[in-house]
Amino acid sequence: MSDEIKNEELNEETTTMADLEDHFDDANPWNRLQKYMEDKTVLNIKVEGVVNGGVIAHVEGIRGFIPASKLSLSYVEDLETYLLKEMEVQVIDVNQAENRLVLSAVEILKKKKQQEQAKKLEDVKVGSVTTGTVDSLQTYGAFVVLENGLSGLVHVSQISRKRVKSPADVLKKGDKVDVKIIGIKDGKISLSMKALEPGGDDGYEREENFKVDIPKAEDISLNMGDLFKDIKLD
Repeated sequence: MSDEIKNEELNEETTTMADLEDHFDDANPWNRLQKYMEDKTVLNIKVEGVVNGGVIAHVEGIRGFIPASKLSLSYVEDLETYLLKEMEVQVIDVNQAENRLVLSAVEILKKKKQQEQAKKLEDVKVGSVTTGTVDSLQTYGAFVVLENGLSGLVHVSQISRKRVKSPADVLKKGDKVDVKIIGIKDGKISLSMKALEPGGDDGYEREENFKVDIPKAEDISLNMGDLFKDIKLD
């Protein structure tokens, strides 16, 4: 047998072994699960059981756990309502050595909500008047949830033409209020109740004159600018 033929056979054998090794890696479901986590792949699953603190579902034949806190953006009171429910999840933790697979629907739900809210924000017009519900009170103003589900801030100076020392003096959570949208900047909606009072629209409400510094903790909860991060709208 010539050296040329031997080399060809050797190359064929080497290539085949490499292919087999790759195949063995792909055949390992834990490797596929690891890849799903790295790629943030969206998986369609069916909840197969309810356990303490969450539910279970299988992915690639591996038993996965979905904590109750990862099922929804809101508190889940009855886990039984998820039994046999089909849903989209992502792998957030995988460990073959510990036989651990953790799944979550929250990241997908957050992204969908962000896209919906970003789309709604496109339709919000400065100068329009709408109705909202007081959601929370802070020393610097009141957060109001509008009819479209978006949240805005009525600064304490925009509650009334009369001097208001604290929003809690005139408002309480759950109050229905009429507000005027006076500014939209960096995803934040600025509202005014004062502008709807007789003589209230005196020019102070113009967006360029309305500047509010919100503490960082509240800024995180209000700032809808993050909604546009990694989102491409058609």
